[in-house]
Formats: sequence, structure tokens, C-alpha cells
Amino acid sequence: MDDNKEKENEHEKHDGADIEEEEEDEEGHKRVVVLGPQVPLKEQLELDKDDESLRRWKEQLLGQVDTEQLGETAEPEVKVLNLTILSPGRPDLVLPIPFQADDKGYAFTLKDGSLYSFRFSFTVSNNIVSGLKYTNTVWKTGVRVENQKMMLGTFSPQLEPYVYEGEEETTPAGIFARGSYSAKLKFFDDDGKCYLETSYYFEIRKEWPATQ
Repeated sequence: MDDNKEKENEHEKHDGADIEEEEEDEEGHKRVVVLGPQVPLKEQLELDKDDESLRRWKEQLLGQVDTEQLGETAEPEVKVLNLTILSPGRPDLVLPIPFQADDKGYAFTLKDGSLYSFRFSFTVSNNIVSGLKYTNTVWKTGVRVENQKMMLGTFSPQLEPYVYEGEEETTPAGIFARGSYSAKLKFFDDDGKCYLETSYYFEIRKEWPATQ
């Protein structure tokens, strides 16, 4: 049997098979731990549904799972709905995702030296998403000036959107801080599955725009 057929057979054996992970024991030796096959959450909830104590344990573990949001697939699905920019004394600026650029190509504009924070809304369906996080990387004139990475947590499927609000920050101030910025926003989980990756541009100005 040639190498290609061996690889094909190995791939077939792992499809739908148990998931394996490596962990270290107390002496630092690595060992393979078989976690079992990943199955749809809907199927997991149906198992032992007549066992009252087990059903209550699952409800306590999973929280209020919306069964209408459970699909037949084992893969979770995350949809980022919008980004809201919050700034004291300013109306909330709600930006649908993907961003809609203005006539200058900017998704939004900020005033230099001003307080602001970001708020994201997103939904989770099909299955539990573990270790959801986002990164937001910003460049000015080709130089990276910010690389933010934030862990959001683990979320179960539900119809109502989840809301995450980041910490308040201050935009850079001064003439050299003003101008055009490029950025890349990415949402992904512990397994490396990417749910959103989008690039956008924004502007920092001396004053807030008259309308935004």
C-alpha cells in the first residue's frame, strides 16, 4: 500500500472517531487522553432525558439552553451582529457588521483625547462555543500601534444575543495622533475556528463629526 492510501485510510478512521488530546502527568510525561467523539448538543440533551437527576444536572451545567437554536451539527455557530461605540455625552453609535464605510472609506470617526468603549452583540447557535475571544489590531501609516486580545468566555446557544462591553479607553491626542487608521477585527474560539475576520478603516479628528 502506498503512502497516499495509508493517509487516506488514516483520515477515514479519524472521521467521527474519538477526539484525542495530549496532557502531561506529574512527572512531565505526555500521554494521550481520549475525550470521545464530539456530538451535536441536541443529541446530548436527548440522552437519558427520562433520568430526572441527570436532566437537572445538565440544566445546571449548560444553563438555559434554547433548544430552538440547536442544529443537527456538532459545530457551534457564532454571528457577530454589531459594534456599538460608547462615549460620554455622545449618542451611542451602532455599527452593523460587516461595517458600512462612508464616502471617505471610514467605518467611523473618533475625537482625539476622548473617552470611548466598544460593545459587541453576538448570537450563539447549534452548540456550546468554548473560549470565544477576539483580537483587534490597529495600524497607522503601516506601523502597528495596538494589538488587543480579549477573552470573552464560553457560551451556550440561545436566541437572545449576548452583549460584551469592553473597558473604557482614551483615544490618542495631538496632531500626530490624528489621521487615518487601518484595523483588523477577528473572532475565534479555543479550537481556532474563526467566526469573523474583517478589515476596516477609521479616522481620529480634532473634533467629533457633525453627524455620524
